[in-house]
Amino acid sequence: MYLPRAIQLDRSDLEIFNPACQPGEWAVPGTFAFADTDLESADRKQQLAFRTAWLGVESFGHTTLVEIAEIDEAGFFRTVEQLAQHLVIRYGAPSLAAALPAARAELDDAASLSDHKLGTLLAIEREMTDDGVKERVRVIKPERAQDHARIWTVAED
Repeated sequence: MYLPRAIQLDRSDLEIFNPACQPGEWAVPGTFAFADTDLESADRKQQLAFRTAWLGVESFGHTTLVEIAEIDEAGFFRTVEQLAQHLVIRYGAPSLAAALPAARAELDDAASLSDHKLGTLLAIEREMTDDGVKERVRVIKPERAQDHARIWTVAED
């Protein structure tokens, strides 16, 4: 089975996101993490995370890019449980048992986005529309991947 795994091609995620996730963490789209966020009053880092970031399951930090990686069944189920624990601790799910189906659905969604060759890089884009959040996942072509983060300058708030 394949899942997205956080990757950092440079230090920009460490400057952009608070917090940034660690390279090698399993990642999910994580759009649910913005459900209660008022994007108009959010700071620039939160807005950028909403628009362009994956969510690391271990740290609940963000990453701009993920790579497709292989995970065994036991690792997948550990990751489901880890995400479910976050849903209880950070989002108030009533119990681990109640959070497990939501965590499983989020990781199944992440797996469905991972139908690419190992090592393929993916980016995510989100925008708020009248109908809710519109989410797109893009495959980063290998010849452009090394240009990541050279398209903007990172400035502190």
